[in-house]
Amino acid sequence: MVITYKDWHEMLPFALHGHRTSVRTSTGATPFSLVYGMEIVLPIEVEIPSLRVLMEAKLEESKWDYHGKWTPNYEGPYVVKKAFSGGALILTNMDGKDLALPVNSDAVKKYYA
Repeated sequence: MVITYKDWHEMLPFALHGHRTSVRTSTGATPFSLVYGMEIVLPIEVEIPSLRVLMEAKLEESKWDYHGKWTPNYEGPYVVKKAFSGGALILTNMDGKDLALPVNSDAVKKYYA
């Protein structure tokens, strides 16, 4: 997994995640499920409803609601209407309405559709 012996610490979280979530043949369960009594749910699965999370919560997709620690702290998606040299952006929502105030480009995440 590593390119050189100096970058092992960058891949360590991925290796630990794979180790903790792989099923062991001796127990038939993952180490995470043995400790916590349930299967692991990735943060991305909480933000974007997956079938596994919806079935576990026994909620219909229409009743899905964000809550708790993984509540997204952003709004969007937006389209960049104008970019200024100082890093400010004028954003437009998908309906074509401009946001009232400019936004700093450091606070915006790129998304390609």
